[in-house]
Amino acid sequence: MTPVARSPLRRLALIWGVGGFALAAALSGGMTLQAQSIASHNSDAPVTYDAGKIVFDDRANQVIFSGGVIVNQAGLRIQSDRMLVNFTDNGQLEIQRITATSGVTVTRGDERATGDNAIYDFNRRIITMAGNVSLRRGTDTLNGGRLVIDLASGLSTVDGNASGSGAAAPGWQGRVTGSFTVPQNR
Repeated sequence: MTPVARSPLRRLALIWGVGGFALAAALSGGMTLQAQSIASHNSDAPVTYDAGKIVFDDRANQVIFSGGVIVNQAGLRIQSDRMLVNFTDNGQLEIQRITATSGVTVTRGDERATGDNAIYDFNRRIITMAGNVSLRRGTDTLNGGRLVIDLASGLSTVDGNASGSGAAAPGWQGRVTGSFTVPQNR
């Protein structure tokens, strides 16, 4: 099979594997599936921000935040060194997309995702993180090249490749790795 032909099968197997990982961990008591996960987030809630510097470009309909940026929305927290916020202005500003770069951390409850970059697409209700991605819930972990969090469906997918296209990020083996806690019967 060619790499292109394997890619959809690999993703399907990975989605199944991640689902199996979560189910096995939940059944074993290792990973508790809770309503406080990142994927159960209300993306319609108001957004607050905190940054060292803000540049508002009204003509381009964007705001550039830099200097330890923190964005909060209904218990979801995104932190990075820099963020670009694209918006529309039809009498009221509406955020369309947040692009976070350099040391991105997304947290909600006891779940924490980290990566090199992230895009939060408000219209599609999807957060995509790429580059050295790690998803942690308590002591359970998943590591890969790309994480897609679908806020509408509640499904999170970890891919071994940063681009999701079959090309591995430099230095990355193109695999998803992780660990989960197994209860100790005594």
